[in-house]
Parts: sequence; C-alpha cells; structure tokens
Amino acid sequence: MDRYNTSSSGFTLRGLFDRKDVAGFLFVIISFIFFIALVANGVMIFLIHTDSQLHTPMYFLLGHLSFIDMTYISTIMPKMLLDYLLGQRTISFVGCTAQHFLYLTLVGAEFFLLGLMAYDRYAAVCNPLRYPVLLSRRVCWGIIAGSWFGGSLDGFLLTPITMNFPFCASWEINHFCKSPVVLRLACADTALYEMVMYVCCVVMLLIPFSVVIASYAQILTTVHHMSSAEGRQKAFATCSSHMTVVTLFYGASMYTYTLPHSYHKPNQDKVFSVFYTILIPMLNLLTYSLLNKDVTGALKRALGRLTA
Repeated sequence: MDRYNTSSSGFTLRGLFDRKDVAGFLFVIISFIFFIALVANGVMIFLIHTDSQLHTPMYFLLGHLSFIDMTYISTIMPKMLLDYLLGQRTISFVGCTAQHFLYLTLVGAEFFLLGLMAYDRYAAVCNPLRYPVLLSRRVCWGIIAGSWFGGSLDGFLLTPITMNFPFCASWEINHFCKSPVVLRLACADTALYEMVMYVCCVVMLLIPFSVVIASYAQILTTVHHMSSAEGRQKAFATCSSHMTVVTLFYGASMYTYTLPHSYHKPNQDKVFSVFYTILIPMLNLLTYSLLNKDVTGALKRALGRLTA
C-alpha cells in the first residue's frame, strides 16, 4: 500500500455534509446548535460567577463543566462549518494532531469531572451538615485539577503515538480526528497499541464510574431510610440530572472506545460522533440550567438588573 507524507499534506475529512440534498439544512441546524451551546454555556458561567446564590460547590463544578463543553465543541464545529462554507474538506497533519489532542484532553477531563461530581451529590444527600467541609474550596479545586490532569495525561500519552504511525492511501477521516478513526489509516500493525489504548480507556472509564457507583450506592441507601416523602423527592431531584448526563456520556464513550473495531460501522460511528460533539453540550445545558430552578432564578435576577 502507498504511504503518504502527512507532515507536508493533509487528511481528507468526510463530514456531516456529504449528502448534498440535506447539506444546507444540516448546516443551518448545526450552526444554530453550536451558537446556542456557546451562548448558553457562556451565560451559565457568567451567572455562576456573578450571582451570590450560585456560589456553592455544585455550581462551581458546573461552571467548569460549561467551560469544558464550550472549549470541546469549539475544537471541532468551527472547522467543520467553515469547510462547508469554503467548499473544502482537508485538514493539515498539524491541525489533525491538535484536534486529536484537544479532543482527548477535553473528553478525558469531562470523564473525570462528571465522575467526581458524584461525590458532590453524595455529600449533599448523605452528609448535608458536613457538606461545606466535605466540599470545601480546596476540595473543589482538587476535583478540577484532577480532572484536567487525567484528561491531559490521556492526550499527551495517546496523541504522539497515534499520529506517528505511517498512514496509507486513501487517508480519509470520518467526521474529525480521533484515535479509532485515525488508526484505521495506519499501514503498520497497531494491534499492540490498540490493546494498550483499550486498557487505558477502560481504566479512564472505570475510575470515575467506580466513584459514581460508590456514591450513588450510598445515596440510594440514605434515600431508602428517609421517612419523609418530600425528602426522598428532593434527593431524587438533586441526583437525577447528574445520573442522566453520566449515563448518556459514559454509554456513548463505552461504544466508541471499548467495542472491538469489528462492531463499528462508519455510519454508526458518525452518529455517535455527532452525539459527542453536538448533543452532549446541549444536553448538559438542558439538564443543569433550563431544568434547574436556581439557575432560572439567577437568570431572572440578572435580567431584572439589566432592565432596572
């Protein structure tokens, strides 16, 4: 098979706009979602920073989740939308490497942050009196730092190895640069590396998922022993949004990184890629902001100050 000097040339991207009959419609929808995700996450960060009633550990962590989502969606969507407008479908080797690194880092950071946020829910439900101590500012910063460290470690370890394989013609990438897709273009034997990457991804999933399981086991036990129906309902409302996001995000991750290549199909991979890059940031917003009375209250107060 032919090899290609990807350092001087680029990869061809097969994006979401391959079908010309629906390309324009998809472009409008995706542009709208991208704009709303950026604005809404920005508003979320602004409200958490300016409204004193949102100066709590939970919203401190949610503010960083919004920042990750804003950065995450911005690593992929602008390039894809701009390519459609300019009529081009290529990405340079350096650009692909940067996209691969940022994608792994940000997804990894969100893995860990969502997992560690289960500890916040555990402290709020099981130890409400000690909540300010268990989730002190130092602990919250430790959670943030641990999340970024875990994501960055994943990016720094996997990106150089993935992008140093020799690539074969044709070197088309389905949607954007991520490990499973890029490795399909490699001329060399990648079996050992794929096994290492598989173990790495499983560990990355297991660590936060173990925190989630342990936290919610304690939460369920506590809720079961509550005598007040109102208390059980409040505890359920406190945890249900987090569990919804965790289930969807980790489920899509397990499909992408733990299933063997033989179970992957290009069209299915593209659907899950869309789920990651477009829908997850929107789902986070819907779950944590629009359906959250504290956030909607903060938004009303902010609008009231502007119109006063």
